[in-house]
Amino acid sequence: MNKNKILIELEIPLIEKKYDLFIPINKKVGTIKRLLEEALLELSDNAYIIKEDSNFYSKDNGTIYDVNQTVRETDLKNGSRIILL
Repeated sequence: MNKNKILIELEIPLIEKKYDLFIPINKKVGTIKRLLEEALLELSDNAYIIKEDSNFYSKDNGTIYDVNQTVRETDLKNGSRIILL
């Protein structure tokens, strides 16, 4: 198992989709959010709209993840469920 990545479940209510994704723990949450939003724009045939004020939220406890922290610095771990709003 690669210790530099974790498997998360990402839910995107705007396009009613869920994805299981491996994300790197050494990257900032904001960098991952930006890259995922760019991918979602393409995957959804432009149904997803990128918003500057969007955030990752914990589906389990409502925590808003700081875009300036690395994934390692958050409570995200294998199996974490997050929502992009």
